[in-house]
Amino acid sequence: MMIEFSIVPLGKGASVSAVIARVLKIVLASGVKYKANPMGTVIEGEWDELMGLVKKCHDEALKDADRVVTTIKIDDYKGKGDRLEKKLESVEQKLGQKLNR
Repeated sequence: MMIEFSIVPLGKGASVSAVIARVLKIVLASGVKYKANPMGTVIEGEWDELMGLVKKCHDEALKDADRVVTTIKIDDYKGKGDRLEKKLESVEQKLGQKLNR
């Protein structure tokens, strides 16, 4: 399965990159496959592992803010693993060109 999540600590001003950097350290240390993007992070693995990781990231952001909004999208495709790269490769093949990543 894949989860895309985004964490927004509220009340910390317009820039939250310092908090997000700490959150991404947790993702890196977890060893799960991931892709960071400007609007969130996509992680790939098993349900319990990924949901636990998102909770750790949310809790980290709560250390600096009284309110944190975490948005989660789940793509659970039975029997389909290793989709972090292959999903876009399939689109690129049909499109006939590479996408900016």
